[in-house]
Amino acid sequence: MTPAAPLRARAFDTIVLGGLAAGILDILDAFIVTSLNGGSPIRVLHAIASGVLGRSASQGGVPAAALGLTLHFVIAFGAATTYFLVSRKLPVLLRHWVPAGLSFGLAVWVFMYYVVLPITFGRPNTLPALPQLLNQLGIHALGVGLPIAWFAARSARR
Repeated sequence: MTPAAPLRARAFDTIVLGGLAAGILDILDAFIVTSLNGGSPIRVLHAIASGVLGRSASQGGVPAAALGLTLHFVIAFGAATTYFLVSRKLPVLLRHWVPAGLSFGLAVWVFMYYVVLPITFGRPNTLPALPQLLNQLGIHALGVGLPIAWFAARSARR
């Protein structure tokens, strides 16, 4: 009797495809929510770029927006890379990818909200209003963590 080979996600599928899917779903959610509240997609991208450029990002036009989009996908690929590396040590993340992905997405939100944003803007965050909070938690669980986990699990079974 041969022991089953350990599950191992493929780097390309997890990082590139999972990161791309998560980045697209997350930015589309931000564009939609911002548009429903009277803003524009370029405003979202300027807000992301302001983490590097400061307040001048809003005056930066298309180049600042392009920087914001680039930074957004760097973060998405970073999240996917993290999942890939952790799944190498904890293959349970590949066997039980739905709860793992949902939990990972929520962990990404916690990390962004309580570590990255306060460092970037030099002040602690306060929780947003309930509808916005539910949207943020939902998109991170369903649109960030779940796609990354799905691509990782799918690639491990090939």
